[in-house]
Amino acid sequence: MRTRVRGWRWRRNPLRRRSDVIEAWTALVVAALLLVGAPLAGALAGWWAHDEARGIAAAQRAERHRVRAEVVGKAPTQLPTVQGGREHSYRVRVRWTDTATGTHTTTARVPAGTRHGDQVALWFDARGRNVPPPPGSTAIWQHTLTVGAMAAGAVAAAVLLARAVVRRVSTGHRLAEWERAWARTEPDWTRRRA
Repeated sequence: MRTRVRGWRWRRNPLRRRSDVIEAWTALVVAALLLVGAPLAGALAGWWAHDEARGIAAAQRAERHRVRAEVVGKAPTQLPTVQGGREHSYRVRVRWTDTATGTHTTTARVPAGTRHGDQVALWFDARGRNVPPPPGSTAIWQHTLTVGAMAAGAVAAAVLLARAVVRRVSTGHRLAEWERAWARTEPDWTRRRA
């Protein structure tokens, strides 16, 4: 039958070593950092990322405009290969009319399956280049959660790595203490003289 004595590293007793006290304090600090520090770092990083992403999205919405364009070019017969998990799209001539500047014709990227005469929603920047739409609220929140989770994970990994280093050093000191204690005790137990 095994008996566990709780908190033996904190109480005064002749078996308690300095390395035991250091390891106990390290465990306490690690627990506090993992339970409070890592989530706090994740929340702060996520908050910063959310503000940054909202600012970028607002700037992109201000400089980009959406138009309904008519496909006037001929769609290719063979679709291009998909790279990076994106959906098929291809470049084709489109035309749209703006009330302020008149009719425009340019080449833009449209989704696969679009035919001559179809209406498509496209985004253009101030220079008239076809650009992707600005990020929506879902993309902003995905970015926020990703940055927050990565920051919390990085803090937790750093804390656990520091704990492993402290524990390794503490174990080395503990073994050295045992060696010194045995060097003092061995002659009495074995009747040998050093």
